[in-house]
Amino acid sequence: MRTLKTRLKIRDVPSPHQRSRRAKEVDLIVVHHITCPPGCFGTGDIEELFLGRLDCSKHPAYRDVEGKELSAHFLIDRRGKITQFVDTDRTAYHAGKSSWRGRGRCNDYSVGIELEGDERHIFTGRQYHNLARLCRDLMRAYPAITPNRIVGHSDIAPERKTDPGPRFDWKRFRGLLRSGK
Repeated sequence: MRTLKTRLKIRDVPSPHQRSRRAKEVDLIVVHHITCPPGCFGTGDIEELFLGRLDCSKHPAYRDVEGKELSAHFLIDRRGKITQFVDTDRTAYHAGKSSWRGRGRCNDYSVGIELEGDERHIFTGRQYHNLARLCRDLMRAYPAITPNRIVGHSDIAPERKTDPGPRFDWKRFRGLLRSGK
């Protein structure tokens, strides 16, 4: 299994529901945000959902994802801390259809990065900084990823998604990505 060589402290939290990418090379990073107020991750059903351990009898609104392999690959919280939920050589279920440049099933070849926050809250400097560092590390590990293959949820599922949303500053992020800081 490939190990991402990174300077970042990453806590691996494996999902009980995951499968191999079947040798498909990762060539896409999808940046999005978790739709809950800052600081709410890890305080209830949201974390259960991302870990694939959601008890849908207690959370009927999520009945359609019961038993699915639903998880982000990485989460960057408001402090900049990074948690990896699914190893980059694994794939997880993604609710709904997604495609990139005519290819479907984006989770088979993409790595997702969630930013804690929502469209009402500006992302923190630490989030931008560590997002750029994480993306550079992923680009080194997977040479098929280039800057123009770092996209938003809105690019792979525009009929359903608008994230990372208008509060995400792509210009600032790409500047950090180029600067190497």
